[in-house]
Amino acid sequence: MALPAEPRQKMINLMYLVLTALLALNVSSEILNAFKVVDKSLMTSNDNLKNANNTLYSSLEAKLKDPMTSEKAKPWNEKAKRAKDLATELNNYIEQLKVDLKKEAGEHEVEVDGKKVMQFKEDDLEAATRLFGHEEGGKNKGPEFESKLKKFRADMLAIDPEIKKEFDKTFPVDADYKTIGQDGKEKDFTFAYFHMTPTVAALTLLSKFQNNVKNGENQVVTYCHNQVGAVKVVYDQFAALVGQSSNYMMPGEEMEINAGVGAYSKAAQPKISIGGASMPLAEDGRATSKFKVSGSGSKSVPVVVTYTKPDGTSETKTFDVKYTVGTPGGAAVMPDKMNVFYIGVDNPVTIGSPTGWDKTTVSMTNGTISGNGSVRTVRVSAIGKASITVVADKKPTTFEFRVKKIPDPIFKVGSGKVRMPSVEFKSQQFCRAELENFDFDLRFNVTSATVYFSGANFPNVATATLQGNNLAPLSTYMSRCGPGSVITFDNVKVQGPDGPRTIEGKSIALY
Repeated sequence: MALPAEPRQKMINLMYLVLTALLALNVSSEILNAFKVVDKSLMTSNDNLKNANNTLYSSLEAKLKDPMTSEKAKPWNEKAKRAKDLATELNNYIEQLKVDLKKEAGEHEVEVDGKKVMQFKEDDLEAATRLFGHEEGGKNKGPEFESKLKKFRADMLAIDPEIKKEFDKTFPVDADYKTIGQDGKEKDFTFAYFHMTPTVAALTLLSKFQNNVKNGENQVVTYCHNQVGAVKVVYDQFAALVGQSSNYMMPGEEMEINAGVGAYSKAAQPKISIGGASMPLAEDGRATSKFKVSGSGSKSVPVVVTYTKPDGTSETKTFDVKYTVGTPGGAAVMPDKMNVFYIGVDNPVTIGSPTGWDKTTVSMTNGTISGNGSVRTVRVSAIGKASITVVADKKPTTFEFRVKKIPDPIFKVGSGKVRMPSVEFKSQQFCRAELENFDFDLRFNVTSATVYFSGANFPNVATATLQGNNLAPLSTYMSRCGPGSVITFDNVKVQGPDGPRTIEGKSIALY
């Protein structure tokens, strides 16, 4: 529609057009806050990946110092260090871009609630364009940044031919950043990511690139670590080994004798007899004999081990496993598990007395003890020390024990590994909290967790929540996962026999 010829009306219409344009450029606070939430999730994911990478570096250093693995670990440790240096260099470069971008957006110091903080114009649409653009007045950081991303990918894959073969198609840092716009035309890297992009959105995109860099570092370093972990140590020296569970026992207690060769190697083809009886070998090459001791005084059991040495010759060694069977002479309290009581569970103990139970009383401090005769159960509620006093025939004997909290379980999905095939992860239906290497058979249930999806197939971090161990609420996101995706379980809460607690989460990198 043509503008009126009357000057005043023409001016009003021009002002209306300008105002409409300004309103179109305005970015709502809801959108800005959404970008802040995503950026925070990305930074949390980055910290988790950083911790996972540091664990791998520490493990490689330990393997480097171990004489058994040092030779194999040395070249792969160097390759891992190369990956770390490349990732650190690019991560620092991106961090400096964030600093420069905030300055472009007018970062300045202000006082809020008596504290000095730095603020910048979060909805500035020109700051990113000026910093990254190559138009007139632009600082041309966009092409430079794209070049560094491509060089990082090339340098990481060039660390080792096997690394390139493994990750050429799944490495999370892309080689081609061109995109197709709404007009159907191809857009270059700078225009696609930073042209007329609000400052807070550009900062979030930079965090996304940092996440890709750390994810790529994790893939390469995990691969290097696995090559050392897969080392098979070949023993070239053999010796017969015999061990026993104790050399002083009471009547009715069980003796266990183990016998083997070298590092319990079946390759030595051992033949073992204990107490005159030929013993079968377990999968690890050991022979084990268990029996109840009886009587009293000094005892011995003959053990004969015949094995083949590396030079092909045969050798036989004979041992006398000596032990003493004692005679009960006083009160005794024997924990069925260990010399520790755990909070929130039944701790079974066996109590011995040299007199009849009609002349024996049992009491406890800092806990409760129930049961009759020698079979008792202890319950404790506070960390520290507890004691059990046995009064036998008016003679008191006190035994002290430590009281500990049940250790935290380990959060796991599927195999529990931090790297797993994407097909394996997508087939999982449940997560779990598993208590490893603990004497009690206890169960922990996952009650809630926050889950972040990032990396491949997630241009922006996706956030979901769990309200139990069922992964069904994540099905939409899990179906999108593929090689290069990273799933981070954070703020994991579990319910155990001693009550609720929060445990360490886990980041899973898919390949």
